[in-house]
This record gives sequence, C-alpha cells and structure tokens, in this order.
Amino acid sequence: MFGFVKNFFRRRCLRRYCSDIPTGIRPLKDLHSAVAFIDVEDVSFDICKESILAFFREKGIKGDIFFFDFRKISNEERLITSIKTTVLKKDLNWFGKPGREKIALMSDRSPDLFISLINSSDFPISFMASCSQAKFKIGRRQLPGNVLDMVISDPGDRILSQAESFEAMKSYLDKIK
Repeated sequence: MFGFVKNFFRRRCLRRYCSDIPTGIRPLKDLHSAVAFIDVEDVSFDICKESILAFFREKGIKGDIFFFDFRKISNEERLITSIKTTVLKKDLNWFGKPGREKIALMSDRSPDLFISLINSSDFPISFMASCSQAKFKIGRRQLPGNVLDMVISDPGDRILSQAESFEAMKSYLDKIK
C-alpha cells in the first residue's frame, strides 16, 4: 500500500513540475549551456568531473555539474563536493523529490543540454530530468516517460564507469551536425 501512495505522489509531482519545452537532438554549435549529473559513489567520479569540465571549456559551453551523494556520511567524514551543487539523501522528501533549492539552482541555469551519467532510473534523477528546461537531454538509461532524447547505454557484456560513458557520449555529440 505504501508503494502505491508513494508512486501516486511521484506521478502527481512529475505532472506539476514537468517541463513543457519541446526537446530533441541538437548539434553542439546550438548548445551554449549545460548541466551534468554524476554519482559520487562511482569510482571514476573525479576523472569524470574533470573530463566534463574540459569538454565544456573546449566547446565553449557554460556548464555546471551536480552531484548525487546518497552515502551515509559519518561525523568524521567530510563532503567531497560543493554542498550547493550536491543532492544528498537528506535533501529528498519522503517520496524522493529533491528540495526546492536544488531544483531552483538547476532551473536558474537555463541549460540547453542536460546530461545524466547516473546509471539508474530512480525517481530523483527522473524528476530532475523531467523538470529540466533543457532542449536536448542525454543519459545512460531511459527514464520513465521517455524523457531523454538520446541514450548511450552500457554494452551487454559489462558496466561502464561514468567516465567511460561520458567518453562515448562525447563521441556521439561531436558527430551530430
């Protein structure tokens, strides 16, 4: 019963916040701003972050990176990313919606490109992708409602790291004219 109630509120929330901007595959020359979401728990997270920043600089894209960090952090540990751009477990409400501050921060950027390197279709990333005003959305796994315009999935024989997935995404983005 609880799962039914949670899914009811999730669907209602998506209807309320879902972007109505038409999306589609766009060439890099038309993309001037971007947001990328990466998972801090992935072992290649630092390499991936640097690769994304270098790509944005190289292509002249004003980009921001948001982090998902759902680990249990003890008092002795410190957060390894900016608290402003990190979505923590405590930032989610009871059914998984990120807090207003995080949503507003992403929305204020008005990105042309949305990149998800999170290898799941869990509600927090589905919500952020759905409410993003980006005109082109790319990710590793299709999200409920077919939110993403392009999906670069892992090959059948192994699971790629975020850095490897981003390298594949870059090659496809460079080919779109």
